[in-house]
Amino acid sequence: MRHIHVIGIGAGDPDYVTAQAVSALNNTQVFFAMDKAPRRGTDSDELVALRRAICERFIREPGYRFVELVDPPRATTGEYTSAVADWHAERARIWAQAIETELGPDGTGAFLAWGDPSLYDSTLRILDRVAEHVEFDYDVIPGITAVQALTARHRIPLNDIGEPVLITTGRRLRDEGISGTAVVMLDAECSFQECPQQTRIWWGAYLGTPDEILFAGRVGEVGEQIVAARAAARERHGWIMDTYLLRSAD
Repeated sequence: MRHIHVIGIGAGDPDYVTAQAVSALNNTQVFFAMDKAPRRGTDSDELVALRRAICERFIREPGYRFVELVDPPRATTGEYTSAVADWHAERARIWAQAIETELGPDGTGAFLAWGDPSLYDSTLRILDRVAEHVEFDYDVIPGITAVQALTARHRIPLNDIGEPVLITTGRRLRDEGISGTAVVMLDAECSFQECPQQTRIWWGAYLGTPDEILFAGRVGEVGEQIVAARAAARERHGWIMDTYLLRSAD
């Protein structure tokens, strides 16, 4: 039977790759890579190149292949949940076809997931749908998340003593606000701007890479700087991965 590794490769620094992940990399014949295409005029291969660099660093024997898949567009109008479901269905169709045609009946393939496959990553959900069309089994190799990288780079604990932490999205932050501590991911709108000015923020983009950007302070002090830096980085690279931690003012 075909086997698939879902390998968490950390937030960007190759040193975040675990020994377990290295073993799985060396057990893989075909790597499937799919990313959103950056805008025209930017390096469309940068995210795939980072994955290739990790393989080149840790795989001891040549012979593996990369199969690059074209990511279908996601509808930007209509109801959000339905748009995501349709997008996942189309991704599953593409993945199923690739696994069936590119991977032998007893071969081992892999998807390399940024951070950890369990946190705001669609790989596992899509593979469940792929299994409706192609027979295979899979395992999951955990990775260091952007949340861990963020708190490490800012040298802060994730939670206050005895207090919970909310992990949410920019859309929900805008709708619901926060009390206490929240980690915000998938926020293209810089939604922290709607928080009280005294809210503490620790922000990071391209964590663990040479392009890493960090800001920390009160929203009223550094919020505009973050917005400007994020826009400039997004324009320069054509893509951005950022996350941030918020704590309500005392």
